[in-house]
Amino acid sequence: MRTKLIVFITVVGLGIVGVFGWLGYQLFTTGFSAKTEPHALEVWMARQIRHLAIPIEKRNAQNPIPLSPDVMKESLAHFADHCATCHANDGSGQTPIGKNVYPKAPDLRLADTQSMSDGEIFWTIHHGIRFTAMPAWGEGDPAQDKGSWKLVHFIRHLPQLTPEELDRMKALNPKTKKDLEEEAAFGQFLQGDDAAAARTDSGHHH
Repeated sequence: MRTKLIVFITVVGLGIVGVFGWLGYQLFTTGFSAKTEPHALEVWMARQIRHLAIPIEKRNAQNPIPLSPDVMKESLAHFADHCATCHANDGSGQTPIGKNVYPKAPDLRLADTQSMSDGEIFWTIHHGIRFTAMPAWGEGDPAQDKGSWKLVHFIRHLPQLTPEELDRMKALNPKTKKDLEEEAAFGQFLQGDDAAAARTDSGHHH
């Protein structure tokens, strides 16, 4: 019995050493570049670690916020204003930031995210994920964080997002300095200031 235990521990130990050796080799060959794609084994390990890192009672928690049109409207606006910069309005992750961080922002519409429990999605939003671009958005006591629970509802809705909802989100996305300047110039133009529109047009050629 003792011999079998020693063999088992040895095999597990060698397996762990092998995995970390392989990861070290990958890091040595690719460096710290964020352009490389994580290997399937690395992705699998990261997901397992994330899953195990969430206390089981939190992992199995059900969404305490009832779904309603008002909740969906609020969470849509929150996602457009806070999350879409990395995740895109449709949750695809196809944004300049989402495509260039490491690991890349996942497509939230796919099974890898949609198969997570409500508790796991909430935990990820509230606490973030260390060593990734996913920040911790929750503030204070998780039990009081209704906003993250509302976002769970919206993330569940992403695969069914409508063109009308996408249009609404575009209007709610954060605006760049250039966007604000163009809006101000257009407003001045509507009020009869032709010179403001001319300045905006000339600015496009700098």
